Amino acid sequence: MAILVTMPALSPTMEEGVISSWLVNEGDKVADGDALCEIATDKSTVEFQAIDGGYLRKIVVAAGSSAKVNAPIAVITETADEDISSLSFEEEKAEEEVAASAAPSEKQGQKEAPAGAAINAITFSPPPAAERIRSRKKASGNASPLARKIAAEKGLDIGSVKGSGPAGRVIAKDLEGASAKSILGEKRENYQYPDGTFEEVALTPVRKVIGERLQASKMTIPHYVITQSVRMDKAMALRKELKELGMKVSFNDFVVKATALALKKHPEINTGYDSKKNVIIDYKTVDISLAVSVPDGLITPILWQTDYMSLTDISTEAKKLALKARDGTLAPHEYQGGSFTISNLGMFGVTTFQAVINPPQAAILAVGGIAEIAVSEGGKLSTGYQMNLSVSMDHRVIDGAEGAKFLNSVKFFLENPSSLLF
Repeated sequence: MAILVTMPALSPTMEEGVISSWLVNEGDKVADGDALCEIATDKSTVEFQAIDGGYLRKIVVAAGSSAKVNAPIAVITETADEDISSLSFEEEKAEEEVAASAAPSEKQGQKEAPAGAAINAITFSPPPAAERIRSRKKASGNASPLARKIAAEKGLDIGSVKGSGPAGRVIAKDLEGASAKSILGEKRENYQYPDGTFEEVALTPVRKVIGERLQASKMTIPHYVITQSVRMDKAMALRKELKELGMKVSFNDFVVKATALALKKHPEINTGYDSKKNVIIDYKTVDISLAVSVPDGLITPILWQTDYMSLTDISTEAKKLALKARDGTLAPHEYQGGSFTISNLGMFGVTTFQAVINPPQAAILAVGGIAEIAVSEGGKLSTGYQMNLSVSMDHRVIDGAEGAKFLNSVKFFLENPSSLLF
């Protein structure tokens, strides 16, 4: 009996997935629970396991190609020689393409334009002498997610090692012999490509969703931004004392706790906006989303009921969620939802920036790094430490005065950090 393996819905917002790589070849025998392939979704890249055992007879969707949810991606049969000639996926695909191209004006009238549709589209025009690279196989394509993560963190050239995993796949232990990537540029006479050479790289599902959501956010949400400077001298002293007592917390943990307390004090900020229903969402719990950078983009795992968490609770949970986010192992309940978002670029030396609101939330806090500054007190010049906070807010929901009061509360809690211990 032939078993159709279909593209799974690995997240509620997933409409299609990309086969990053196949971990087995046509003709291989697979058992229930064996990893078949890696699928890139709009949230992360995950391994997809076989539900039934048998023989992988046909790969319908090749590595690097996409398929809609529930569309066939492979065929498994109970025996190695079962006839599958009656299965024809090319015809189904052709019928879908014909249907999609038929009566475009009618279909456009029925379907709403996607959130990320550009009003004034900008197209790329290559220089006259430019050459296009039509295909390129990345050396890191046949590597496990863990191996790619380790290579990126340590600056290793994953293409310099031979994989010992299935089908020559590079796994973590293979990186022991990897060479470091060169950070020095080559001489001009050693240019690899002619002037203007380019390649069109398809968006990953994660990058596509980020583009659609944030473009819609900037186009449809009336953003306004308030910036406030915060003195961090007392917070730095308290963090040092806590470290001596064996409590390791980061300055971002301080910011998260201060924000949670400020949201509890100003519930009008802990809100969102449903643009389809035209209603304000009044969140009853303070659930802070933390922006975490991952290889393909950005994801926002959530600290639920943050106002009830201690500094050490926040520190422990934030580290755990960040690690799972980078490994691509977050469960849906760990990143879906949230009432307010914090984005911190201070570790990159950024002092001030403005973040884009993560809808349907109505606000997001951008956190800069701590910088040493000159301070004049009582006519005497000294030095101190300062951090800049910028909060972007949805003016449909939050007025400027309310936003200013909220940010001043965050400032108060950070400048009086002992209040964060209770």
